[in-house]
Amino acid sequence: MTQMGSTRGMAHRWVDVHGLRLHCVEAGTGPLVVLLHGFPEFWYAWRHQLPALADAGYRVVAPDLPGYNTSDKPPRVRDYRPRVLAQNLADLIVALGAGSAAVAGHDWGGGLAWLLAMQHPSASSGWWSSTPHPIRFLKGLRSPRQLRRSWYMLAFQLPWLPERLVAARDFRALRRALRRQPTRPGAFTTQDIDRYVAAAAQPGALRAAINYYRAIFRAEPLAQGTRYWRQP
Repeated sequence: MTQMGSTRGMAHRWVDVHGLRLHCVEAGTGPLVVLLHGFPEFWYAWRHQLPALADAGYRVVAPDLPGYNTSDKPPRVRDYRPRVLAQNLADLIVALGAGSAAVAGHDWGGGLAWLLAMQHPSASSGWWSSTPHPIRFLKGLRSPRQLRRSWYMLAFQLPWLPERLVAARDFRALRRALRRQPTRPGAFTTQDIDRYVAAAAQPGALRAAINYYRAIFRAEPLAQGTRYWRQP
């Protein structure tokens, strides 16, 4: 683990996970809590929770997930299969010097929090997720209504084109989504949106983020998806 500096009591570190370097932001001391962001975010999504949890007596770590922001970006789609990402997370907890951690996740991070508890129960001392159980989600994709809401997951299966469209005109589509889609209007300031765009613009980051969606469909067809997420 290499310390890079600190801001407002939050230390920026590189953590080596079997050769995969993950950028993490850490605060506080005490029982370990790991916070997992979603698409198209990075550690910054937890900027308010980091100091609050540290003040509550926890050691809290928010990594940039593999492929995001300045974390390493494995080149293959299969490197982003959910089982591989869950193993990365379990290994990260060990690399942080803990036997287990409480994990909270949003969006993709929520799915990984579920999968960590299912596939690596000894690494998870508790979890919170903003997403439904993965089996329930995959079953929901069979309904026309949910498919319409999740159209982008299907669009992301195309090669190279999604990256071009999202990045076009200085990430206009991403900026518009961050302005319009939050439940609470104005949740993201202009400065926040600029930071998310800067993270997505890191070389290889946008392709890696979209590869999460490509990997889940290629690793296991939806028709067999429930088996993919069950415990071994």
